[in-house]
Amino acid sequence: MDKLIIAGGRPFSGSMQVAGAKNAALPILAASMLGGGQVRLSNLPDVGDVRSMLELLGLCGVETGDPVHGRIEFSTEALRAADAPYDIMRKMRASFLVLAPLLVRFGRARISRPGGCAIGTRPVDLHLGALEALGARIDFGGGIYDVQAPEGLRGARIALPMASVGATHTALMAAAGARGETEIVNAAREPEIVDLAAFLNGLGARVEGAGTYKITVQGTDSWSDVSHAIVPDRIEAASYLIAAAMTGGELEIIGARLEHLGAACQILEQAGIVIYPSDRGLIARRGGALTSVDVATEPFPGFPTDLQAQFMALMCLADGVSVIRERVFESRFMHVPELQRMGADIRHDGSTAIVTGVGELHGAQVMATDLRASMSLVLAGLVAKGETTVHRVYHLDRGFEDIEGKLRRCGAAIERVAE
Repeated sequence: MDKLIIAGGRPFSGSMQVAGAKNAALPILAASMLGGGQVRLSNLPDVGDVRSMLELLGLCGVETGDPVHGRIEFSTEALRAADAPYDIMRKMRASFLVLAPLLVRFGRARISRPGGCAIGTRPVDLHLGALEALGARIDFGGGIYDVQAPEGLRGARIALPMASVGATHTALMAAAGARGETEIVNAAREPEIVDLAAFLNGLGARVEGAGTYKITVQGTDSWSDVSHAIVPDRIEAASYLIAAAMTGGELEIIGARLEHLGAACQILEQAGIVIYPSDRGLIARRGGALTSVDVATEPFPGFPTDLQAQFMALMCLADGVSVIRERVFESRFMHVPELQRMGADIRHDGSTAIVTGVGELHGAQVMATDLRASMSLVLAGLVAKGETTVHRVYHLDRGFEDIEGKLRRCGAAIERVAE
């Protein structure tokens, strides 16, 4: 197990390349199981969750090899209906996404209950409800979901009770292999949904309306070879925009896209971050004193829950008081006591945190509790007086590619060492 040691107080300058989006790469890798042809992917992020998904594909008979500079090519012709093992399922919730493609391909899939970060209740009922709407039969026992559709899935209307990203991914993949047309209502609108839809269109399905509340899918059983570039990671990009402002430097985030930031861009600008496009992406710097801003997390295009912890670290340095409401996951404030160790003034009550800006943070020993919380602690360490040690950074490695290398090249004093 590794830890990061950070000496704070160094302003940033330079540029860094944003990686492909983990939350787009995972469903796309799962969707590659639908056909039996060649899949060529580029901009694939080198992060722990992607490596776990490639391992899962391997256990199902798909020889992917290792990505080289973000590129990978493989065939899914030899795919077999293997059970998704508990050891992988417990580490990565997104492994549940292989359920729909395996069901389409073989008429049956068996999969363990998923795990992942402990950030709140994330039931799979919406995923299973989407499959049931298309004609699947579901049994659960011994921690295993046994899902069957021996005669294949049939197009239908899927009305999601909430705009769940994961359930929309599952519905899209299942509908792509169902007979006839499927309508998905109250669909999630995130850029990662649009990216999966583009991949499915490349495979041979016909998906329309991705990025809106209603998506229609014309299924197919005639699959094509496909080449696809993973969309850039908007959460990584926004995290580094925040890093530029917190350290008082200026960064160019290569590959970042303004249209993918949604409400986050407006909120960050209100907080005092100057953001403008360059020929290669986005440039960010602090525009003056940081200002406290109230925010509530919401599905895209609202402020993302995956950026809440990083924004809280920013608000620790802002003038005034910020009220942060978490409306997506009820247990996503586990970074609060760790930031308090560094001198942050945060009061936490239920789904609301009240952050009063302080003059400076102080280095401390802190513990990463989940993927995004890890990044908030790194950001705080970059500006803290003295040395900060972030333990359990395997959380961070699940979703951020070469974080210490990228930060070091822009001026940070950060080192990875074994515990």
